[in-house]
Amino acid sequence: MLTTLLSIMIILLFLNFPMMIPLIVAPLVIMFIYNPMVNMDLLMKQLVTGIESPVLLAVPLFIFAADIMTSGKTSNRLLDFIGSFVGHLRGGYAVTTAAACTMFGAISGSTQATVVAVGRPMRERLLKIGYKDSSAMALIINSSDAALLIPPSIGMIIYALAAGSGVSVGDLFIAGIIPGLMVFLSFALYSVIYAKVKDIPLANRVTWPERLAFTRKALLPLGFPVVIIGGIYTGIFTPVEASGISVLYAFILEVFIFKTIPLKNIPKIALSTGLVTSAVFILVAGGQVFTWVLGYARIPQQITEAVLGTDPSAIYVLLMVSLFFFVGCMFVDPIVVILILTPIFVPAAQAAGIDLIHLGIIVTFQAALGSATPPFGVDIFTASAVFKRPYLEVIKSTPPFIAILLVIGILLIFFEELSLILI
Repeated sequence: MLTTLLSIMIILLFLNFPMMIPLIVAPLVIMFIYNPMVNMDLLMKQLVTGIESPVLLAVPLFIFAADIMTSGKTSNRLLDFIGSFVGHLRGGYAVTTAAACTMFGAISGSTQATVVAVGRPMRERLLKIGYKDSSAMALIINSSDAALLIPPSIGMIIYALAAGSGVSVGDLFIAGIIPGLMVFLSFALYSVIYAKVKDIPLANRVTWPERLAFTRKALLPLGFPVVIIGGIYTGIFTPVEASGISVLYAFILEVFIFKTIPLKNIPKIALSTGLVTSAVFILVAGGQVFTWVLGYARIPQQITEAVLGTDPSAIYVLLMVSLFFFVGCMFVDPIVVILILTPIFVPAAQAAGIDLIHLGIIVTFQAALGSATPPFGVDIFTASAVFKRPYLEVIKSTPPFIAILLVIGILLIFFEELSLILI
């Protein structure tokens, strides 16, 4: 059954159908082949069940907030603020890029939104100071991985939905802070070393009056992660409530305070958010049907027994989880991979005594890593489209960053405290 299921999906993908079609059609065909008497109402109920969870309300709201911020000048204010303090140092603009991706990740929760918002202005600055285009793009693509780890993270919301068992989105958000900072600090250190080795010229030093001016302009955007993370951490509001507050914050900031977005443009931004959200929700609904069919055929048990054996250790399970998610996200959108693979590995992880929050951080981290890794990482194609550069040039300088991320991934596997210490 599994072979037939995968074959149908691969055929549909090669026929250039969007991912949502194979995800829904393949399990439906399988059910009619192996159980012609299946009740269609039951299958339709699974589609609806996939998008019933209240936690999914946070997804369109965080996307809407990110779209408003991306359409405004928030990212530029953050870049000017960070660059004014470290831009003149060796590797300062590269450090600024990594820091800005991390900060904007605390606004958008999306790697692709971060590539767009931070990548456009920072690529120009990096090229101007003396970086090769391939190096600049590789830094931007891989630094955006922090956006899937620093709360709010859309990937974590999808994982919590797929894992079930009462996994707390709030705990996942808090657990992602240290891994996200690890990505930033590792890339910052690499950027300093790279700049020294390549003798990248120094940028002009910014005066203190200019720094104060940039700081004043950045205070309100910097308040965004403080309000969201602080509110969730202290229990003032839930992640879903935080998503609503994020929209209100972004709206007031860009429309009434900065006045960078005319009020008449909000419906257009909302329409764009709606289109993205509809695609995400169709994938989630399809993922529920796919998961239901997998469970009906006992495929998760078969896979875990074949791959993990009968009594795997916690480390071995996490290594296999990392491998499957990393490779999967190299070829398919992370949301789809999380929806399909999470229900397969959660039972084995629980049997091995793995904390599901720790598992969620491993899953999210590998999804972020895979999305920036050739051949088909989604961030690569986002960068290629945004920067209008050929695929091979975009991926040319990515290996060092991928190597750094692989090391961080290994540390997260062996040191559970890195994920759980803040909870």
